[in-house]
Amino acid sequence: MALIVALALMTGLQGELRDRILGSMAHVYVWRVGGITDYRADVAQVEKFSGVVGAAPALEDQGLLTSDSSDTPAYISVKGVDPALEGHVTEVAGAMISGKLSDLHDGSETESPGILIGKTLAQKLRVKVGDTVHLITTRLTLTPGGALPRPRTLRVAGIYSLGLYEFDAEYGFVDIQFAERLMGKTGPDRIQVKVADRGRAPEIAAAIKQQSHGDYETSDWTQENRQLFSALGMEKMGMSIAVGLIVIVGALNIIASLILLVMEKTRDIAILKTMGTASRVVMRIFMLQGLLIGLIGTAIGAVSAVVLCWVLTTYRLVHIPQDIYQVSYIPFIVLPRDFVVVVAASLLITFLATLYPSRQAARLDPVQALRFE
Repeated sequence: MALIVALALMTGLQGELRDRILGSMAHVYVWRVGGITDYRADVAQVEKFSGVVGAAPALEDQGLLTSDSSDTPAYISVKGVDPALEGHVTEVAGAMISGKLSDLHDGSETESPGILIGKTLAQKLRVKVGDTVHLITTRLTLTPGGALPRPRTLRVAGIYSLGLYEFDAEYGFVDIQFAERLMGKTGPDRIQVKVADRGRAPEIAAAIKQQSHGDYETSDWTQENRQLFSALGMEKMGMSIAVGLIVIVGALNIIASLILLVMEKTRDIAILKTMGTASRVVMRIFMLQGLLIGLIGTAIGAVSAVVLCWVLTTYRLVHIPQDIYQVSYIPFIVLPRDFVVVVAASLLITFLATLYPSRQAARLDPVQALRFE
């Protein structure tokens, strides 16, 4: 039970992080060698590759965002996107709490450019849709007083909640044309790509690079988040080994119980052997006794673990600090493979635990056992 729940916890944490990350970012990133000048042509070309279901441009920079309602500035990553294409790649459009992705625009003479910010960032700045915020980026403007950052006034066009703390607290989306002027660039940094099967993202990224004959460089979500998921995998392995010791402790209890049983049944074993019972039959009796104990215990533990994981997931009982772990609660996901491996390993250890006591029972000398009876 402990081992299944521990594996379910790590599997659920990994899965939740993966789903939230892939809902917030693309599966594959594509860079054109020499820079992107006409992103619409590159988007159309990338969408022709097998397995690609959507593509959109993006460029990013860092900045500080302030509001009149809060004295605390917020560090953000400013992401320039095409509102018509971004929804084909990420889940921002479906994560809007108020406002719409299509409300982003370059600005006009009567209205400031729009920005989409996360729920956590909006709470920190104490703003809502329609309020004004001020953005300062890393680009400096030459003034009589020297090169100074130039604050830009933006209108909050929408508030989203992707469920990933990093994006909800540190990202702002603006129209790509405004972003180019804001950052002093002539085109997007890269093309974001969404694929039909995210598990094939590395394969599709390699195919795009190979089939483009050197025009494109690529990266995929597994490379972008390699350190995170590698660390989670190591944690899962370490937790499995640590909690697996519980199973071994249980096996030692079975060994101790069977040894005591052999000592208690010494007289009965001796009588059976004097009546002609073979040693292998005596050994089989105690092996079956140990296996029965292990089978019942494993069945109760496995069923209890599945029920417990269902309750913990359904009612979201385990909450964690979102600013540390990126997600607010942990779903407990029991993978069929993990379940089968744990049950099989438990039964195997139980079987091995029966060998020594059963062998001792089979080797019992009836003469010595009945001498003092």
